[in-house]
Amino acid sequence: MMRYSIVPLSEIQDAGFRADAEYWDPELILNSSLISSASKIGHFVVPAVPNIKSAPIHRDFRYLEIANISVSSGEYRTIPVAQGNEPDRAHHILQLDDVAVSTVRPNRNAVAFIRNDGIVGSSGLCVLRSKDLEPKYLFAFCKTDYFIKCLTRANKASMYPAVSNKDVLDIPIFTGSQPFREFVSSFVASAMELQDYAGEAYGDAERILLSEVGFNEWHSNYGNWSIHLFSESQESNRIDAEYFRPQYNEITTAIKDYAGGYAALGDLVDMVKGIEVGSGAYLDAGIPFVRVSNLTPFAISEEKYISDDLYARIRHHQLRQGEILLTKDATPGIAHYLREPPPPLIAAGGILRLWLNDARVNADYLTLALNSMLTRMQAERDAGGSVIRHWRPDQIAATLIPILPPALQSEIQRAVAESFALRQLSRQLLDCAKRGVEIAIEQGEPAAMAWLEAERAALL
Repeated sequence: MMRYSIVPLSEIQDAGFRADAEYWDPELILNSSLISSASKIGHFVVPAVPNIKSAPIHRDFRYLEIANISVSSGEYRTIPVAQGNEPDRAHHILQLDDVAVSTVRPNRNAVAFIRNDGIVGSSGLCVLRSKDLEPKYLFAFCKTDYFIKCLTRANKASMYPAVSNKDVLDIPIFTGSQPFREFVSSFVASAMELQDYAGEAYGDAERILLSEVGFNEWHSNYGNWSIHLFSESQESNRIDAEYFRPQYNEITTAIKDYAGGYAALGDLVDMVKGIEVGSGAYLDAGIPFVRVSNLTPFAISEEKYISDDLYARIRHHQLRQGEILLTKDATPGIAHYLREPPPPLIAAGGILRLWLNDARVNADYLTLALNSMLTRMQAERDAGGSVIRHWRPDQIAATLIPILPPALQSEIQRAVAESFALRQLSRQLLDCAKRGVEIAIEQGEPAAMAWLEAERAALL
């Protein structure tokens, strides 16, 4: 069905002569009319946030990249950066309660609620530091469908979608009453508390594994050099220093020396690669197509879709309950276990599908082992040495996995299951906060309050 809009020339002039069809999409036009308030996000946040260029910090720091923000929960992972090794895009000095919004690929809606002081964020983030509005309410607002569509409409690029900080700050915002904002904020606060509990449970599971192998509080005892035989370079077909970092050898030696034994991953699972459909097949709605950027240990996000017709032709690639998905390209070594029967869902070629074929390990344990530093460092070693990281299937098959006793694996399985149950409830509460704001925008605050009260009673 053809979609079109009839727009007066005066509106095109007011929009800075935007004449592209994407900007005048009927759905986006309707979305922009939902809030008529003159209040903009920029009215409720500080006008400027310090950055390490104008205010150097002269210290090591934790760095937040856009890719490390969960689009489903707002959780984020930071990486350590030593003073003097700052990434080119390291910029904003973040603080507790900041809301960081990705300005690239805005339709993904990567939004983080900052829970620690002193983190440095990427220059690709717009940092909202609230001055007159509850920060957790602002976070919930930035997760709404309304906000996403506003940024999608503001996007002026086609090859690499991006918006400016001004585009974010100029979005009209629904504030409602203070009791409403506080009620929405309470959902976000409860969700984050559950995230903490989930993180503790998952951390307990990781500590069981690392302690058993002797790496609970591991620090490399070597400098930035190592001595190796030329035959080792020939065998690995690598001569770069990165491959021969001493810590990689420590990891594999510890696994090989583990009293419980070990196995190569290829001996524990059957593997098959996902399928590539080509970017020309991507749609904005339809059957979810999972790419590497959509995968985390805890969730699968949706961003690209394929048609029902294409899905019917490649239906034999449908993901199944019990599979472990493992990334091999770009950010190799992320594993996700499909605990429940998935809806129609296809994985891209950068993802391997693993099926257990060995009773010595259970799926929860193996997934945690794949996400642990034991496997992550093997992936770093194998996939390094090139601009675009690629973990080859033969290297993945040779990855070493320690075989913990069944009792310890069961203990890990219980902790992981508890963590996932807490995360699921956390996501439900965040979805309620977001949907509550959307209902207030679409139907009014009384309807939103009634809906939120009913949902809270059902969940808690």
